[in-house]
Amino acid sequence: MAGALMDVAGAPGGCPRHDPSQLRAKLRECQDKRVTTLADVIAVLDRLYDPAWAESWDAVGLVTGDPEQEVRRVLFAVDPMRGVIDESIDGGFDLLVTHHPLLLRGVNSVAASTPKGRVIHDLIRAGVALHVCHTNADNANPGVSDALAAAIGLRDTRPLKAMPAEPMDKVVVFVPVAETQPMIDALAKAGAGQIGDYERAAWSGAGEGTFRPLAGANPTIGSVGDIEVVPENRIEMLLPRRKRRAVVEALVAAHSYEEPAYDIYEVAALPSERGGGRVGVLAEPLPLAEFARLVAERLPRTEHGVRVSGDLDRTIETVAVVGGAGDSEFDRVRAAGVDAYLTADLRHHPATEARAYGDPALVDVAHWASEWPWLSDAGRLLQEGLAARGSTVDTHISTLCTDAWTLRI
Repeated sequence: MAGALMDVAGAPGGCPRHDPSQLRAKLRECQDKRVTTLADVIAVLDRLYDPAWAESWDAVGLVTGDPEQEVRRVLFAVDPMRGVIDESIDGGFDLLVTHHPLLLRGVNSVAASTPKGRVIHDLIRAGVALHVCHTNADNANPGVSDALAAAIGLRDTRPLKAMPAEPMDKVVVFVPVAETQPMIDALAKAGAGQIGDYERAAWSGAGEGTFRPLAGANPTIGSVGDIEVVPENRIEMLLPRRKRRAVVEALVAAHSYEEPAYDIYEVAALPSERGGGRVGVLAEPLPLAEFARLVAERLPRTEHGVRVSGDLDRTIETVAVVGGAGDSEFDRVRAAGVDAYLTADLRHHPATEARAYGDPALVDVAHWASEWPWLSDAGRLLQEGLAARGSTVDTHISTLCTDAWTLRI
């Protein structure tokens, strides 16, 4: 495949000199087109592909580059191979975003006498930053496997290996009835009550609170030694566990009681919509042979081609996909009960063992081909994220095939 570039979107140009009658309008236009820095781009990429989602063994994030440097042109590619590095430098790109890391394992030297050292020297000399989104992009939603699922037309997708959702708490507090809405406001401001696209979500119910102030107390309601019965509301709100301290502090500050009564419950862990792989359904069932041809048509061509294991007449409707090497996920794929499994780098022994169970059919493609569809998604989402911040970049997708195999006989 030729090493051409595919445009995702074009950014507006600079601000040329104009005659005095147009100067004011052009000045406003220039002010609107603020400089996009590498830090701006990384902030968006880190929201899309949070480094915290990466596997513990992985190496993601910024490899070369000054966070303050201007970024106007970004190239997305699967591998930081020599050809891709040359493409980024010769094409005048300010930033190269790759899926695979350049330096996955620790090194003691980046001398230019080694291939990777030479790459780093050339990138720095040319002013090209390198940023890696690897397993954090695999586990994102949308991420690498979402793009692969979309490429072959899967619908109603869900994670194959779901990550746990963010740990959540529930706060319960009892307040005098008149303080219900102000307390909800205070807790919401501190971070409670955010559920999906809704904020300030709360439940309240009426009841009675009773207490007897002891010597030394300074009660808001009632007198020392006397039993008090107060109409109160019980308020319940969800909150991210990381905001527990801020919410409790807001609760205590907003409550009129000297000693407010409240509880914090840790909510049971639930699976999230993030995680590795996807399971989905084809728009219409296909025989395995036709499904394999569909895969070959929808993914970029490689010398590896598409390998198939299974009865070619078998009907395929439900499919599991994993971008990249996927033979470590056979147990989950089998538990998902799918008809076919599309992934890359299937080795002989895991594949034959999986086939011994009879399910599912296997469709094996090149590692590079299974992850390449993600590049367009990443470029589009980056532009949308920057647009929300009032800036933009010119993004391109490398079509240089970096699959390891160059000839099949």
